[in-house]
Amino acid sequence: MNRYPVWKYAIIVIVLLVGLIYSLPNFFGEAPAVQVSAAKSTVKVDAATQSRVEEALKAAGLAPDLLTLEGGSLRARFATPDEQLKARDTLQRTLVPDPADPPYVVALNLVSRSPAWLTALHAFPMYLGLDLRGGVDFLLQVDMKGAIDKKAESFASDLRTTFRDKGIRGTSVNRNGQAIEVSFRDAAALEAAKRLIQDQFQDLATTDSQDGGNWRLVATIKPEAARRLQDAALKQNITTLHNRINELGVAEPVIQQQGLDRIVVQLPGVQDTAKAKDILGRTATLEMRLVDESAEGRAAELSGGPVPFGSEKFLERNGRPVIVKKQVLVTGENLTDAQPGFDQQSNQPKVDLTMDAKGGRIMRDVSRENYKKRMAMLIFEKGKGEVLTAPSINGELGNRFQISGSMTVAEAADLALLLRAGSLAAPMEIIQERTIGPSLGADNIEKGFKSVMYGFLAIMVFMCAYYALFGLFSSIALAVNLMLLVAILSMLQATLTLPGIAAMALAIGVAIDSNVLINERVREELRNGASPQAAIHAGYDRAWGTILDSNVTTLIAGIALLAFGSGPVRGFAVVHCIGIVTSMFSAVFFSRGLVNFWYGQKKKLKTVSIGTVWRPKTDGTAVAEGK
Repeated sequence: MNRYPVWKYAIIVIVLLVGLIYSLPNFFGEAPAVQVSAAKSTVKVDAATQSRVEEALKAAGLAPDLLTLEGGSLRARFATPDEQLKARDTLQRTLVPDPADPPYVVALNLVSRSPAWLTALHAFPMYLGLDLRGGVDFLLQVDMKGAIDKKAESFASDLRTTFRDKGIRGTSVNRNGQAIEVSFRDAAALEAAKRLIQDQFQDLATTDSQDGGNWRLVATIKPEAARRLQDAALKQNITTLHNRINELGVAEPVIQQQGLDRIVVQLPGVQDTAKAKDILGRTATLEMRLVDESAEGRAAELSGGPVPFGSEKFLERNGRPVIVKKQVLVTGENLTDAQPGFDQQSNQPKVDLTMDAKGGRIMRDVSRENYKKRMAMLIFEKGKGEVLTAPSINGELGNRFQISGSMTVAEAADLALLLRAGSLAAPMEIIQERTIGPSLGADNIEKGFKSVMYGFLAIMVFMCAYYALFGLFSSIALAVNLMLLVAILSMLQATLTLPGIAAMALAIGVAIDSNVLINERVREELRNGASPQAAIHAGYDRAWGTILDSNVTTLIAGIALLAFGSGPVRGFAVVHCIGIVTSMFSAVFFSRGLVNFWYGQKKKLKTVSIGTVWRPKTDGTAVAEGK
């Protein structure tokens, strides 16, 4: 009756083993480390960088405990802070010969002390939030007016080009704030312009008027288009911030929208506010120029000769020089989209680019006049320019064209992302900043850990005193629930914050409810005269419906918090919902396995250790059973 088949015990053993492995990294703590990441979008941290770091550390007499390359950054772990500081200085001299133009960011960091075998199994500790680890917190205000002004200027430029291409003469296009004013000499030109705007510029609303012999048309951005533009600008800025913050080596930054025009940036572990501000305020611009194909230009490119007048020398990612003309054809302001893909003919990775009307007209004219010549794409950051790619022009270009060549799939995706998010879509300014020291974070961790442990111990003492051996089974199940909760959060690489610790403490209280229901149901069956084996079986079976109902209703509340909450509320809801799921496994499936293993093999079971059970006798007095 109360026996589990072997496959159920196998499931319990596997779950316990997986839970133990993935919860272990959280108990090893953190070690001082040095992190090397790219300071420029065109610089990659790869195996060659790792070899340079290993040689530099070996020459300085430093032996890192662990050296790992992951996520586009290299981390060297050390035993003491003194070794960490010495390694930072050594790598700074080796990798950053010119501090004014750093190709890499060498930063101090903390990494887990987990053994290599746990890391090999992809068992990593949970990330710690700002309130537990310390760091900086910025609130950024996005200038939405500037974004709309920029789009209005783009519309004005496109209208001038389109009117000229369509032969609508006698027009004058000027931008006045966020409105575009167009004047005409006759009514026919006005009507032609209105039809053209309705067909090709659906985001613009027009009103017209007449003043004597002049006709005037005012085009404004529609409200729904303005909202769409603001949303796109906000998302573009968030994407750009993610790219930039990766250089700081922050394990789990929080970058999220707040309201309609604000962005919250939380950087756990970062104490250098000036460095964080520098990264957040970076600007990157894209330029397209023709490569100097003259004899002097080729000589300067191949043999290092003098750069011809009217040209400049820039370097590609591999260090090869490219001589480009100073004349800028188009900039990133003319680029509206960039998406990675595959060439249908060669099946090679490519990047599809989309230009606005002005950029498309320029690219069309340039490609006609420079067929089979090279055109370079340059990215400028902090005044320093580098060549992203310099492909040949193999056909007439227009608003849409592609870049292909010796690129991998990852490089094509990186290039498309860089072209889309190389610069901010709208200006931003920091309106609030807050710094949390690491000592305060450590104090929060200690208090949160104590609250969970003290709560667990108090519940365990009560359960063992009140329910005897069944109370011990319940306490073991509660410990398994806590272990599984930590393991799942670690596998998800979730960020643990103070609200998350509060949710853990709550999960302990919620989880023990299920065991209380089961234990009381077993005691009720014993009072009603059922045999011990029948009472155990009925207790688990009949309590299951009540446990399921109570947990589902609690889970619904948690999902509502997850769906409609934000920030700390969502962090609390995630831990709360996962805790409910793990409690159902541990309190019902696992604890019944323990009880079945202990009592299921006994054929003639007369009593169970579940505390005192009072059953009235037929003469009205009472007897105690089940001690």
